[in-house]
This record gives sequence, structure tokens and C-alpha cells, in this order.
Amino acid sequence: MELRNFGRLGQISALTLGGGGIGGVWGTTDRREAVATVHAAVDAGITMLDVAPGYGTDFEAERVAASAKNVMITSKVGLPDDDERNFAGRIRRSLTASLERLGRDHLDLFLLHTQIRTAVPARETIGRDGYHEVAAEFERLRDEGLIRAWGITAIGHPDSVIAALGDSPRPDAAQVVVNGLDLQADWYFPGVPPRSDEIVRAAAGHDVAVMGIRAVAAGALTSAVDRAIEPGAPITADFARAEPFRKLAAEWGTSPAALAHRFALSVPGVATVVLGVKNRAELAECLAAEAAGPLAPSEVDAIRGLRTAAS
Repeated sequence: MELRNFGRLGQISALTLGGGGIGGVWGTTDRREAVATVHAAVDAGITMLDVAPGYGTDFEAERVAASAKNVMITSKVGLPDDDERNFAGRIRRSLTASLERLGRDHLDLFLLHTQIRTAVPARETIGRDGYHEVAAEFERLRDEGLIRAWGITAIGHPDSVIAALGDSPRPDAAQVVVNGLDLQADWYFPGVPPRSDEIVRAAAGHDVAVMGIRAVAAGALTSAVDRAIEPGAPITADFARAEPFRKLAAEWGTSPAALAHRFALSVPGVATVVLGVKNRAELAECLAAEAAGPLAPSEVDAIRGLRTAAS
């Protein structure tokens, strides 16, 4: 598998195994298949697992990831400031619990899993002053050797994300939504364009390593959504908007999911693409997409050209 530069962590694989799938967030799986998927990913050359306490019931993704050896581990902490402001205490409690579940003495990457708000009030977010407190605590954890690097989940209001990418202290990494149609579902502020391409460029300009997430837009860029969906869920509208993408994949003789992953892997500035697979069959499709190599510039442009029709 191709290795790419990831700043402070050196080189990592072009694909990262995400915790949403193995934790059961993206559909039904079981512990045995999830563990087998982790081991198959590592055997195939994947060097990082990206999990979080909230991925699955009873911290399932972290418990599954504990079975992996000789691989880097990313986890996260959610810090909305609506009810409690003790950021340093909350960060350390969350990190300690994650390390215990993972059976490790440090994380390779620790991510803030909360949107940074603008002046507009919004629940389940953190303000700019709170973000600076969090960044300072992450820096202390890195100095103590409890984490090797830290970063942000770069979703929410684009202005806040771009400001954080150029702030001081600067994050080592950012998770950015990267998919062919720039489908965001409900991850951004209502009425605010996502500007994902600009966020990737801003990260690259500040030497912040980019982890591309939502390559298949939570299932919208696949042949069929294979999990239970609540009526009115954003994925329903996104799946309908993605019909031209599925037609293009069929014309090119490939599956929508494979094409979606090849697109994300072809975006300049993306260091690794995080997979949401939940079993070995889905993993194999992504591994084949990576092995096929990047898309030609004309193919990337053709996919980007579908965005107007999908909006």
C-alpha cells in the first residue's frame, strides 16, 4: 500500500481503518467479524486505526481496536461547553479511559470531536476561547508523552475550521469531509456552504495533515444504503442527489463505493482516507480501489462536474 507523509507521525498508509464500521455505526456487524476486519486491514498494509469512545455501544470500536498490534491508534474526545467547562479534567478522564480500553500507554493521535462555533450560538459546540484551552491541554499531553500528536475534526462552520487550522498552537492533523459530490448531510451549519476544498487547501498551507472522511458520504455514494434509516434522515436526500454519480460509475465499469474512494485518494493534500467499512468484504473493495491507483485529472474533473446537478 502507498505510504504518505503525515507530519509529526511520519509516513502512514493511504488508507486508515475507521472505527464507525467496526463499531457498528454504519450497519450491523459482530465482534468476531470486526476483529477479523481489523487484522485483515493491518495485514494489507494499513498502519492506522481511527476510533472514538462514541463509535458503537459500550465503546465497541475501541474494544475491537485493542486486538490490533503494530498499528497506530487515533481516538477522540467530545467537549461541548454547554454544561461543563472543565476541559482539562474532561480531556484527561476521556484519554485515560480510552487508553485503558485500548490497552496502551499513549495515543498516536488525539482529536477534538466537537465543532468550533462562530459568534452564532449553537448547542454541542465549543467557543473559540474554549478551543484555545483545549489546544493548550493537548500540547501538554503531547509534551508528557501521553499522545504523539493532536488534531481536530474539521467540520462545522468553515470560518471556524479555517481559523483553527492557522491558529497557534496549530493542530497536527484535521479530519475533513472529502467526497466527489461534497455531500455533507447535517454536518455543517444550516445555510452555510461547506467549502471543503478550501479547508483541505488551508490545512495543506499550514502543514496540517488531512485525514479524508466520509468518502462515500455516509453511504450516499454507494449502490444502496444497507442500514436502517429514520424517515427524513439527511442521507435519504443525499442518496437521491447521488444518482448521477452512480450512473457515471456504471459507465466506467466500477462500483460507486470504489469510485468514491479512488476520488478521495486522488485529492491533492489528503494524507489518508478513513474507511467506514464494517466487514472484510467491504474492506476488500476499498483495498482494490487503492491498488487501482489515483484517477486521471480528467476523471476527477468529471466527478466534480456532477456537483451542480447534485446541489
